[in-house]
Amino acid sequence: MSQLRCLFMALSLTLLTSFCLAQNDIKTIKERVVTDLMSTIPSDSAVEAILARMNKDGSFVGINYEDLSRTAGFPHRAHTRDLVYMAKAYKAKKSRYYRSKLLKTRIEQGLSYWVQHDFFGDNWHDNQITTPTDLGDLMLIMGDELPKDLVAKAQPIIGRANMNASGARPSGDRIVIAGILAKNLLFLGDNQQFDEVIKIIEGELKFATGQRGMQHDYSFHHRVDRVNNTSSYGYGKYANAFGNWSYYVADTRYAFSKEKINQLVDYYLDGIYKQMVYGVYEDISVKNRSISNQATFKPHSTLEIERLLVSTDYRKSELEEIIRLRKGEVPPSASFAKFFWQTEHFVFQRPRFYTTVRMFSTRNRNMEEPYNGPGKLTHHRADGTNYLMLKGDEYHNIWPVYNWQKISGTTIVQKPELPAPDAIQKEGLTDFVGAVTDGLYGAVVFDFKSPHDPLEAKKSWFFFDEEYVCLGTDIKSMSALPVATTLDQVLIRSDVRMMQDGNRQSVQKGSRPLQKVKWVHHNNIGYLFPQPTTINLSNQTETGSWSAITDQKNISSKPVSEEVFALWFDHGSKPNGASYQYIVVPNVTEEQLNQTSQHNRSIEILSNTSALQAVKQGQLGITQLAFYKAGSVEIDKDVQIRLDSPGMAMLKIEGGRLSELTLADPSRKLSRMLLSVSGVYNVQGEHFRTLVDEKQNSTLFIVDLPQGVYLGKSVHLSVK
Repeated sequence: MSQLRCLFMALSLTLLTSFCLAQNDIKTIKERVVTDLMSTIPSDSAVEAILARMNKDGSFVGINYEDLSRTAGFPHRAHTRDLVYMAKAYKAKKSRYYRSKLLKTRIEQGLSYWVQHDFFGDNWHDNQITTPTDLGDLMLIMGDELPKDLVAKAQPIIGRANMNASGARPSGDRIVIAGILAKNLLFLGDNQQFDEVIKIIEGELKFATGQRGMQHDYSFHHRVDRVNNTSSYGYGKYANAFGNWSYYVADTRYAFSKEKINQLVDYYLDGIYKQMVYGVYEDISVKNRSISNQATFKPHSTLEIERLLVSTDYRKSELEEIIRLRKGEVPPSASFAKFFWQTEHFVFQRPRFYTTVRMFSTRNRNMEEPYNGPGKLTHHRADGTNYLMLKGDEYHNIWPVYNWQKISGTTIVQKPELPAPDAIQKEGLTDFVGAVTDGLYGAVVFDFKSPHDPLEAKKSWFFFDEEYVCLGTDIKSMSALPVATTLDQVLIRSDVRMMQDGNRQSVQKGSRPLQKVKWVHHNNIGYLFPQPTTINLSNQTETGSWSAITDQKNISSKPVSEEVFALWFDHGSKPNGASYQYIVVPNVTEEQLNQTSQHNRSIEILSNTSALQAVKQGQLGITQLAFYKAGSVEIDKDVQIRLDSPGMAMLKIEGGRLSELTLADPSRKLSRMLLSVSGVYNVQGEHFRTLVDEKQNSTLFIVDLPQGVYLGKSVHLSVK
C-alpha cells in the first residue's frame, strides 16, 4: 500500500511540476506579447489630442460612424486604435498619463460606446481582424483593470476572430486570426485552447503549391487566382505574423520546431527579400491594388530578422547582411537572377540596379481584383511590366499622375479610357510564358495575348551584368486605336539628354516624336537603340489626384503635379508584324553610354522573329534564346545549335567550346528537351546524357526537365 501511495505521490508531483512549468511558460509568453505591445512610448501630446476629440458619450469627433460600406475604408478603426493608444499611455510609466483616473475613465467610456453599437462593417476583414485585434490588445494591456461587464460584452466581438471564421482560410489571414485568438486566450487564461491554437499557427508554415499559401518557388498566393501576393499578404500577414509567434513562444514548451523556423528563413531569403529592392525597399512590381495608396519610402524594419535569430542560426550570415543593408551600414553586393515559375515573375539584381518582369499565363490571372476600391486602373500591370530601380524610389508616389496605358515594359492598345474596375482581372490566354536562368543570368519570354484588347506580341528580355536587352516582334492588333510599347515612365530626376542624328544634345521640356535617335540618357540610365530609330519622348509636368485612381471614399481630390519622363514606341493603328529592340543600361554616365554605344556594348541581336528571339553578349560569351518553334541558329563562329521543340536555352561559350548549358520549358508541357550543339562532348550527368555524332561534329544533349510543382524551373548543366 505504501508503494502505491508513493507512486501516486510521485505521479501527482510530476503532474504538478508539469502544470507549474506550463503556467510559467504561459506567463512568459504573455509578458512577451504585452512588452511587444508596449514597445513604443505614447506621446503625451498625441494622447491630449485624442482626448480633445472625444465626446462625452465615448465617441470621437471626425469619425463617420454611419458609413460601414466597403469603400468607406472602415473609419471606425480609428476609434479602437485610439483606445489602444490611450491604454498604452495609461500603462507607460514614462507617460504623463500613467495611471491617470481621467484617462482610465475615458478608455472605459470609449469601450462602452463601441460595445453598445458593435460596429459591423461590410468588409469581413474589419469584423474578423481589425476590431478583434484592437480590442484584444486593449484587454491585454489593461489586464484586470477594465470593468468585468465591459470585458464580457467585448468578448463576443473579439471572438469573431476564430478558426471557423470565413476569413480563417489557409493563407496569411489564417495565421493572423489564429494569433488574435491566441492573444485573447492568454488574456482569458485558457491554456488548453491556447495550446491547440499555437499548433495551428505552427502548422500553417508549409508549402501549398497550387492552393492558397507559400508556393515551392517561395512566392505567395493569397487567393486561388494565383496572383503574386508575396509582398503583401505573404509578408506582413504570413511570414511576419508567424515570426512574431515563433519569437513569443521561443524557449518554452510551445516553441516551434527548428524545421519550421528554418523554412521561414528560406521563405524570407529566397522569396520575400528577393522581391524587394536590395532586400531593403518595397518593389512596386509586386504590388497589386495597394499601388494606388499613398506610401512612405523607407527601409523595412530589421525586427523580423532579429526575432528569427533568437531561435535559429540557419543562414545567419545572409540574414545579418540584410540587417546591415537595412541599417545603411553596407552597400548592396548581391547579384542574382530568379524566376518565380509558380507566379510568372522574374527578378534580376546587381549591386547597382534591380529590375523585374511581371507576366501572366493560362496558369494564373493577370492582376488582383480592386477589392474595396483601390487599384481601379491596374488592368495592364502584368502585361510584361519591366520596372528598373537604382535606388528604389524612382516611381515613388508617381501613381496619381501616371499614364496607366504606358506602363514600363508593356505593349498596350492606347484606349480613350480604361474599362471598368470589374474588368481588371482576367484569365491568361497563352501558356508560353517563362524564363531560363542559372541563378546569375537569365532571359524571359512572353508570348503575349491581351485579354483586354485584340492584341498579340512576342516579347522577350535578356539580362547581363551591366545591361539588358528588350525585344518585341510579331505585334498585331485588330483595333483602329494606336499601339504603344513603353520603355519607361518614371519621375524626372535629371536633365534628359540624347544622341540624335550624330549630335549629343539636351531634350527640352515637352512631348514629341524624335527621329534618328541612337540613345537617350536620364537619371544615370541609358536607353540604347542598336540602330538609330524613331521614338516618342515626354519630359514634362503631369497632373492628377489620388482620388482619381481609386474608388475608395475620403481620398484627397487635391491636384498633384509631378515631373514625369516617358519613352515609347508608337506602332500605329492595326500594326501587323511590328517590332522593337532596345538595350537598357543601368547606372551609366552619359559619357560611358556614348562611348559604349558605338559597338552596342558587345550586344549582338541574333534574331528577333516570330520563330526565335536571341541575343549574344560577346564579352561574357553568353547567348540566350527563346525558341517559339523548333529551329537552329549559329551563335558563334562554327558553333550552331538546334532545339527540337519550343523552349528556352542559355549557353556559355569559352574558347569556342560549350562550358555551361541551361534549359527551360515555358509551356510546361515537356518532360525532356533535345538540344544539338556543334562539337564533341562526351559528358553525362544526373539530369542529362549525350549522343555524339563525330562525323557531323555535333552532340545531342538529352535533358530531363523538372516535373510536378517544379514545372517551369530551369535545368543548369556544367559541360566540362
